[in-house]
This record gives sequence, structure tokens and C-alpha cells, in this order.
Amino acid sequence: MDPTFEELVEMQRAAEAAHTQAEQLRDQYGPPTLHPWSEQQTQTYETAWRAWRDLTRDVQSAVTEYAKNQGEARQDTEARLKKAVGHHK
Repeated sequence: MDPTFEELVEMQRAAEAAHTQAEQLRDQYGPPTLHPWSEQQTQTYETAWRAWRDLTRDVQSAVTEYAKNQGEARQDTEARLKKAVGHHK
């Protein structure tokens, strides 16, 4: 099923939330080169990072599919999506 624009917005927000989570963990744990992380910290961070990566990949694929199906340039769809989720240039 083709994604709707509203679904793209939801997907983008989920990807951004996952990115924020990964950044918060990295900030909380500190640089692993200065303060080695425990195995649990490493696993927690890697899980968060993978979630962000996977969600970002999924939204990028959905944006490409949506733009193609709408006959719209991909960059135009991305610009509308960024505006819809509150990004400003």
C-alpha cells in the first residue's frame, strides 16, 4: 500500500525521536574512548542507533515511493515533509 503524506510525517517524527534517543544515550554515557561503556550501555546504544538507522531508511524509501506515485520531484516531497514536521531552512 502506498504511504500517505500523513504517514510520511508520522514516520519522519518517529525517526527523529529515535535519533534524539540515540543522542541522549551518547550524551549520558559520554565518549566511549574516554569512559569505556559497559556491555549493557553498548548494547543499549547500538539498539537505539539501529532503530534510528532503520526508521530513517524506511522513511527515505517511503518518500521516494510517495514522490514517484504523486508525480512529484523527490526533493519537493522532502521539502514539504520537513516543513510539515517543523524544520526550517
